[in-house]
Amino acid sequence: MLLPAEKPIPNIPETNLPKLVIVGGGFGGLKLARKLIKGPFQVILLDKNNYHQFQPLFYQVATAGLEPSAISFPLRKIFHDTPNSIFRMAEVHSFDSKIKRLYSDIGYIDYDYLVLAMGADTNYFGNQSIEYNSSPMKTVSEALYIRNKIISNYERAINIEKQEDRKSLMNVVIVGGGPTGVELAGAMAELRNNVFPKDYPELNFSNMKVVLIEAGPKLLGAMSEESQDHSLRYLQKLGVEVMLDTKVQDYDGEQVKLEGKESISTHTLLWAAGIKPNLIDGLTKEHFAPNGRIYVDEMNRVVGEKDIFVLGDVALLREEKYPKGHPQVAQVAMQQAENLAKNLINLTKGKEMEPFRYKDLGSMATVGRKLAVVDLPFIKFQGLMAWLTWLFVHLMAILGVKNKMFIFMDWAWNYLSFDPSLRLLIKPKYVKASERKELIEEK
Repeated sequence: MLLPAEKPIPNIPETNLPKLVIVGGGFGGLKLARKLIKGPFQVILLDKNNYHQFQPLFYQVATAGLEPSAISFPLRKIFHDTPNSIFRMAEVHSFDSKIKRLYSDIGYIDYDYLVLAMGADTNYFGNQSIEYNSSPMKTVSEALYIRNKIISNYERAINIEKQEDRKSLMNVVIVGGGPTGVELAGAMAELRNNVFPKDYPELNFSNMKVVLIEAGPKLLGAMSEESQDHSLRYLQKLGVEVMLDTKVQDYDGEQVKLEGKESISTHTLLWAAGIKPNLIDGLTKEHFAPNGRIYVDEMNRVVGEKDIFVLGDVALLREEKYPKGHPQVAQVAMQQAENLAKNLINLTKGKEMEPFRYKDLGSMATVGRKLAVVDLPFIKFQGLMAWLTWLFVHLMAILGVKNKMFIFMDWAWNYLSFDPSLRLLIKPKYVKASERKELIEEK
């Protein structure tokens, strides 16, 4: 019997069109697939999940504001009535550029053009103890795990007699002062201030700490000074303890050890301090930057390769304005995908490819209800108007009319009632095969 990598992926129709294989259904990969879905290619999209995840709203799943299904979109829905475009759920592990073959857990596939758009994962900077004991938030399932963990901790705390013994279960520590960390800290503080006291009247939430730790001197390091200062004030107004210029040394599941400062007791450490590219085998060391990103030229083509392209978090294009590469944000990936779609079509027509030029459309972060910061190229503003702008932009960016409707209704309800209704503790039940057999026989 052949191993999956030793046989071709089954049920891929043969066509006369050039075969374009895209690895990753994130912002960049999905944008490219949609742009070329009726183009002069056989488009084959591969992803380890069968859905697209809207990462900017992971924190709302983690804090019971949205259901996981509201920020997920089935990838197969994109490929309805598109005979030249195909989706396969697969984990890709390597490729051979000499023979133009990509290997996955479901088999191999030969390509004419290969696009790597695998996104990024959590970076623990080599600390295995933190990796083992903390909770990351880079997938919908991880966000749902955080929601379950937080609610489970309060269900446990309410059954502990001594108030002192409850504190470590109630405290929440977030590491990373970027948009994810700031938004997560604000949402947790609002739950503590307005929701949890009604759910758990027996607990004293004045003893619960929400701590945001940032190694640098400012929050939201990539944003303007006005946004940095306002976000800090907003968080402090909500009662978040913000620790700047603070490095986390270790975490054993109960104590967060800080460099030069007193440790913090918590059972919940949420890690949002860095990202690293997801990679597959097939390139040499010379293709990679020290941070793991892949060097590309102005057409997002791998340097030294002809028909391999890279999008988003994995790509590193050094320019005068961006000597360390473009920001690892969704807008970069989507703009790269749009430019690459035009260039691939130009290739089939024998035309010249156009270099990629990033247009910074601005950045934003929400801190809490009616509190947000927005940096646009022509204006910077904060407060209620920034919050409404943030809501509108994210609602329009989510895929699917159904998802937009569900999110709008959830946000409207949460705003009017200040009571997110998704605080459900959903845990999978493990049943042994022998017990399952007995249950079936009893029925």
